[in-house]
Amino acid sequence: MENGDRYQRRVQALLEGTGISIGGGHAWDPQVHNDGFYARVLGQGSLGLGESYMDGWWDAGSLDGFILRLLQARLDERVYGAAEIAGGIGAWLVNRQRGRRSFEVGERHYDLGNDLYEAMLGKRMVYSCGYWRQATNLDDAQEAKLDLACRKLGLESGMRLLDIGCGWGEMLKFAAEKYGVEGVGVTISRQQAEYARELCEGLPVEIRLQDYRDLDEQFDRIVSIGMFEHVGVRNYRTFFRVARRCLEPEGLMLLHTIGSNVSRNRTDPWIAKYIFPNSMIPSAAQVTRALERKFVIEDWHNFGADYDRTLQAWRENIEAAWEDLPERYDERFRRMWRFYLAGSMASFRARRINLWQIVLSPEGVPGGYVAPR
Repeated sequence: MENGDRYQRRVQALLEGTGISIGGGHAWDPQVHNDGFYARVLGQGSLGLGESYMDGWWDAGSLDGFILRLLQARLDERVYGAAEIAGGIGAWLVNRQRGRRSFEVGERHYDLGNDLYEAMLGKRMVYSCGYWRQATNLDDAQEAKLDLACRKLGLESGMRLLDIGCGWGEMLKFAAEKYGVEGVGVTISRQQAEYARELCEGLPVEIRLQDYRDLDEQFDRIVSIGMFEHVGVRNYRTFFRVARRCLEPEGLMLLHTIGSNVSRNRTDPWIAKYIFPNSMIPSAAQVTRALERKFVIEDWHNFGADYDRTLQAWRENIEAAWEDLPERYDERFRRMWRFYLAGSMASFRARRINLWQIVLSPEGVPGGYVAPR
């Protein structure tokens, strides 16, 4: 009991100045149900915080509000568990995004079940940030994002479009129907590939279950939406080398990716264990280093604040759907998913991470590139 009190006092001391009070009356104040929570968080950092929430050891009325205040106070940098250290070392020793490992995120996250994603993502199966400049709902924001990408690429009828990490095929379907292009999409998720083939049936679109590194053919345009987060810093140069060899000299590429303010070689250990294995959010410095001698940066558009709003819409959808989903999405899974969505919201709201759309050309657009917004 004495050690438990000591751990509790240490956690309370860390929370001073954050506006968070354990057992307090604000929606973001955590209510602790198991005193083992304190030692677990101090010893394991974010992994212990997330796992103890999954285990029902604590709750907060506003989970995203609680995590937001932790991030604003940079407590994640002050409580650094053994899992973070091991993850950082492992990222240097092992290329986690090569070979068989490159398919792991598809199997463990994107193949969880199309029923889950259909319930969460809305009318379009688009698992990336919507564009809310003029939109008032999720479906309109996702359509606006797809159209923005098409306009930035200058798509025209008859062009051949490559989608690296095509997801459930919505981008290719939209581009084929509205802009008259032919398309090839590659994904490492079997369920996504099957869904995308059905979605794009009757359109000049081919969907492949394929690693992007095996691509070696020419396209007029390339797009990659929400896939670069799975490439890994040791493979960024390879990614752009493949894109460059597949892009016509007069072509354009659009990269849509989450981006970090800080260069890292690892991901959060809880996210790596439960949500996105082998993932890594790039920094601007890491992206630009990998681009050198490969591409000209024509445009760099940050609309990261829109991701918070997108995630809130996803949370609203999934919370309304839990009771209609299969039993395999049990209470522990639901708590895991809530923690994932809330942590993501808080990270974007705190502006610790951003959403970038980067337009690239092989040699520079003659006369300059005019970026649509």
